[in-house]
Amino acid sequence: MKSAVVTGIGVVAPSGLSAEEHWRSTLDGELHVTHQNGMLMGQLSGFAVDAHVDPRLTIQTDRWTWMSLAATRMALDDAKYDPAARDPYATSVVLASGSGGNEFGQREIQALWSRGRKAVTAYQSIAWFYAASAGQTSILHGTKGPASVLVSEGAGGLDSLGAARRVIRRGTPTVLAGGTEAPLSPYALVCQVTNARMTTSRDPRTGYKPFDVDANGYAPGEGGAVLVVEDASAATERGAPQVYGEIAGYAATHDAHHPEDPAPDCRQLVRAMRGALADAMVTPDEVGFVVADGAGTPALDALEAQAIREVFGAAVPVTAPQGFVGRLCSGGACLNVATALLALRDGIVPAVGNLSRPGHDLDLVREPRALATNVVLVNARGYGGFNSSIVLKRYREDKL
Repeated sequence: MKSAVVTGIGVVAPSGLSAEEHWRSTLDGELHVTHQNGMLMGQLSGFAVDAHVDPRLTIQTDRWTWMSLAATRMALDDAKYDPAARDPYATSVVLASGSGGNEFGQREIQALWSRGRKAVTAYQSIAWFYAASAGQTSILHGTKGPASVLVSEGAGGLDSLGAARRVIRRGTPTVLAGGTEAPLSPYALVCQVTNARMTTSRDPRTGYKPFDVDANGYAPGEGGAVLVVEDASAATERGAPQVYGEIAGYAATHDAHHPEDPAPDCRQLVRAMRGALADAMVTPDEVGFVVADGAGTPALDALEAQAIREVFGAAVPVTAPQGFVGRLCSGGACLNVATALLALRDGIVPAVGNLSRPGHDLDLVREPRALATNVVLVNARGYGGFNSSIVLKRYREDKL
């Protein structure tokens, strides 16, 4: 089996506009969830789209795609990988999207109802669509490898990485994978309010608090991460400047319970974690720490905690740094993967974001913790019953 390794990381998130800026902010415990327009949310700061995207492309695309294009450019620069210098079929794009181009779509709908059909631009037909970011990324960089979009809400970021590994095993040596989200426009926020899982707090410190005794719902956020995933042999042959880690195991399940209500048990999340561990050929006691989904609602946190205890016992360290930035829908899971890879690199586990009173009988990381490990597991769950888990390993070149 070919090994899929991560050689480049691009981050566009409330915590920073680069992987290293995000990592520093996360370790410093900076809270980027703020009170805006009557609700809590995690917004980008200092994101100047013209610095990242050609204005001729900006006008055709949604804010969510701008973030994806920016994160992709960062990841490619980090990996020192130029798709244009290679066979077009050697590079693939597999991204995740949970809600598509909300802001662009809302603007066009408003134009339709206020000024008539002639006010709607031709770009409306593509800018809102879930696959727009993947398509625009592929077109911009001239890639012709398999291109796809994964739509599984908060689990999408992990699913895109699982799909990227499959693409590599089928013969395409490089995949741009991950996802971003921009779900903070009025239309997108109204859609989320209906799920009854958002915090109603107006104080960032008492809002989104994964695994806290006082958890009361999540705060939505925007952004995400894109990773350069390569066949390990190809990365070594071209002289990739670094390998952050290997995507060693992946599994996904579905609750098959209800399109909106969570399942009353954690069986399928347990299956996903055990499936990912088996796929990676590691045992639970080899996992150094878990990056949890951290939904931030009492019921969902309790179910995930139960699942983690069932698989690992109560001894494994657990973190959920997304409490610092909000839940980024499809962008959140791949941002957590980026965080986990940087944690593997530096031997430091970041703290659970915005945690005050730990609950759920877990070893919740309250302050950055020095921990040298070779294996980490990342969980993600999506609204509607999606469960995904990925195992990341420190990569050893002697595997080649």
